[in-house]
Amino acid sequence: MKTRDKILLASLELFNERGERNITTNHIAAHLAISPGNLYYHFRSKSDIIYEIFQEYEKLVDYYLDIPEDRPITLEDMTFYLESVFDGLWSYRFFHRDLEYLLDSDPRLRSDYRDFTSRCLAAISQIFGKLAEAGIIQAQPEELRSAMSLNVWLVITNWMAFLKTAHASNERSSLSLTDLKQGIYQILTFEIPYLMPEFREQVLALRERYRPTLPDSQDAVAAQDVCPG
Repeated sequence: MKTRDKILLASLELFNERGERNITTNHIAAHLAISPGNLYYHFRSKSDIIYEIFQEYEKLVDYYLDIPEDRPITLEDMTFYLESVFDGLWSYRFFHRDLEYLLDSDPRLRSDYRDFTSRCLAAISQIFGKLAEAGIIQAQPEELRSAMSLNVWLVITNWMAFLKTAHASNERSSLSLTDLKQGIYQILTFEIPYLMPEFREQVLALRERYRPTLPDSQDAVAAQDVCPG
C-alpha cells in the first residue's frame, strides 16, 4: 500500500476511535512510524486529509445509492440500501459526529457536502418513487415524497448524535454498528402508513429486526408501534 493511502486509512481509524479534534498530524505520523515531513509531503494539512476522506465516503454512498432503471425495485433492494448506507455511516462515523465543526472549518467541504446532500435526497426520493411503481407503497405527491425523503435523511445523519445523548447517563459509553442500524427501524416506520396491504407483514417483520434497545425507552418504542394504516 502506498504511503498516501496508509495515511488516509490510519487517519480514518484514529478519527473514528478518538475523534477528529483529538488527533493531530503528529499523532497520525507517529501511528504510522513516519516523520511529520513525510506526511506533509503527501498532505499539506489535516484539513486536506479530511477532505480526501470525505471524497471517498461520497463515492461509497453514491455507489450504494445507484438505483436500477431497468427493473422494478424490491424489498431486498430497499434493505440493501438501508444496510449499506448505515454501514458507510459507521465506517466514516467521525464525520457525522462533528459535522457542523468540520463544515465550518473548510469551505471546500461545505460546498461538496451541500451537493452530496442534494444527491442523496434525490436518490431517496427516487427510491420512494420506485417502491410506489413496484406496488410496495402508495404513490405519493412529489411534495410529500420530498418531505419523507428529508425525514429519512435527517434520521440517517442525526441518529448517531441521538444515540450518544440517549446513552449519556448509561454506563455503556460506546456505540456499536448494531446500535447505529437501529435507525433503520425509524426509517421503516415512516413507510407504514403508505404500505400496500400485501407488503405490510413483510415490512413490519423487517422493521422488527432493527427494534431500538435504548435505556429507559421501552414506552417510547412501544408508542411507535401505534401507527395509522
